[in-house]
This record gives sequence, C-alpha cells and structure tokens, in this order.
Amino acid sequence: MAKRAKSAAKASAKKTPAKKAAAKAKILKPAASLKVAPGELQTLLDLVRYGVSRFVEADVAFAHGTTDPVAEAAFLVCEALHLHPDQFEMFAHARVTAQEAAKILALFDRRVTTRKPAAYLVNKIYMRGLPFYVDERTIVPRSFIGELLDSHLSGAMEEEGGSLIDNPGSITRVLDLCTGSGCLAILASHSFPNATVDAVDISADALAVAARNVEDYGLEDRVSLYQGDLFDAIGDERYDLIITNPPYVDAEGMAGLPRECLHEPQIAFDGGDDGLDLVRRILDGARDHLTPDGGLLCEIGRGIDVLTDAYPNLPLLWLDTEDSEGEVFWVTAEAL
Repeated sequence: MAKRAKSAAKASAKKTPAKKAAAKAKILKPAASLKVAPGELQTLLDLVRYGVSRFVEADVAFAHGTTDPVAEAAFLVCEALHLHPDQFEMFAHARVTAQEAAKILALFDRRVTTRKPAAYLVNKIYMRGLPFYVDERTIVPRSFIGELLDSHLSGAMEEEGGSLIDNPGSITRVLDLCTGSGCLAILASHSFPNATVDAVDISADALAVAARNVEDYGLEDRVSLYQGDLFDAIGDERYDLIITNPPYVDAEGMAGLPRECLHEPQIAFDGGDDGLDLVRRILDGARDHLTPDGGLLCEIGRGIDVLTDAYPNLPLLWLDTEDSEGEVFWVTAEAL
C-alpha cells in the first residue's frame, strides 16, 4: 500500500498551509475556464508553480502519497513527461513542448474538477522510490510501514542498536494482511531476500491489482496472493513476521472523509466505531500465526489511545517515521 501518509480522517481535519491560504484569499472560482496562452508556461518549474496555484485555489486534499501541493504538482509533471520523481531537479529548468504542456495542464484540470487522487489519474504511485500500478479497485497505498521495513526491520539500524530483527536473512516467511495493491508485500520481499511472502486481502478487485504488481516485479515465485478475511485465508500457517496496514478510520473520520477519498474503496478505510475493529482481531489472532521469535508490525492511524486502553498490559513499541508519530506499533510473539 507510495503511503497512507496520514489517516484519511487526519488528512481531512488538519488545515494545511495550502488550505489556510485558500481560505483567507479572495480568489477566482476554481474552474477549467482559466486559460493559459501558448508559451506562457515554459519550464517544468513554471508548470509546477501553476499547478500549485490551481490546487491551492481549489482547496484540494493531499493524503495519497503526496502531502502538499508542490509535491503533487511535481509528481504529475514528472508522470506526464515519463520522468522518475528523482529526476525532477535535473530537468527543472528544461522547457516543455506545447503538446507536453497541454498534457500536464489537462492532468491539473482533471485533478481539480474530478477530485480523483493523482495516483488514479496516472495509474501509478511510488513507495520507497519504486513505482507501482494502482487504480480505483484498491486504495491508494500510503503506508508508513514501507519506511519502517528499511529503517527498523531490514538491518539498517543494526549498528545503532535500533533494529528490531537481528538478522534479516533469517526471515523466511512473511505475512501481509490487508495487502491491497500488494506494495508492502513486494517491499517486504526486497527487505528479506530469503523470505516468501503471503499476501491476503478480502477484496478480489484489490488482489487483481496486486497480481499485476507482483507480475511486474517478477515475484510470482516468492509472493503468493490469497483472498479471505484476515487469518481465515491462511489456515494454520505461521510466519516470522506479520505486517499489516488494515482499515482504521473511525466513524467520525468516515463521516468527514475528503472528496478525494470517496473515490477509493470505502471498505479499505472503515475500521468500525472507534477505528480498531480489525486491529483487535489481528492482535487476538496473531499469536497463533507467528513463530516463537516472530513479531507483528501494524499501522493504526490515530488510534493509539483507544488501543492502549484496550490492551493496557500489552508491551507495544510505538515507532515513528519521518511523517508520523505513534501510528505504527511493533509487538513480539512472546509478548502476545
């Protein structure tokens, strides 16, 4: 799942600088009637600046792999020009053709008028620098777990004493629950080169997208997809590591989802009244599916208080990322 950069509810509630600017300023109606004459926007930077202005004017929401209007505009510019996001700086001052500019402006217009997430407009999202296919059959992936696989589980922090797994090479079986588009399963296969990965989702549509991504990365022999309701899909199997980014938006958050999120499968958001219906089921069942030295890595959004109240004696280790605090926990099989 590029990343669930903030829970959808949090993304809806938080006023970004872009939103504040749009709220304070008296501006033209956001409409396709804004015309750009040929030659007015010449470089990639010109187009990004224009895109930022359109997005601020329209007060669009950012919670689908990009967290601000600049990143969103740059992403769409790069995709239209078949550039990796890391190449933007190299070509920032390069001029575009009239045809290229028209293609980019059309993407900006669709983003504003349809409110579809940018990833759906170009059928692509990046996670940890890797591209993945995505469409409306699955939620736009934006999980923090991808970063944590690199920083806390694959040995990157071993010298600093912060790695949760002493030897990534010893991980031979990984389970990804609620896999969606399969991004985390694929990233896990990269982090643990000796592991096979079982990826589970209740949605056949989401698994069809995951199958495409698995095939794109040539991982059919290492990543297996299963349709089912959490652990029901894998019987009595046990794993060295379980990762999961389940639906965790509470009822209040579901009622206030931004328009962009309404284009995504609602089943991928809805976590029940307090957001943690599936998280409880995962915690209650994980012990029976972990090896003795295994562990569970789970993302829960803003539910830390509810979860710690429900499991006051469970030693959950809360992990922060560059863009999150206390939204992902780690717990060992021994503690469970």
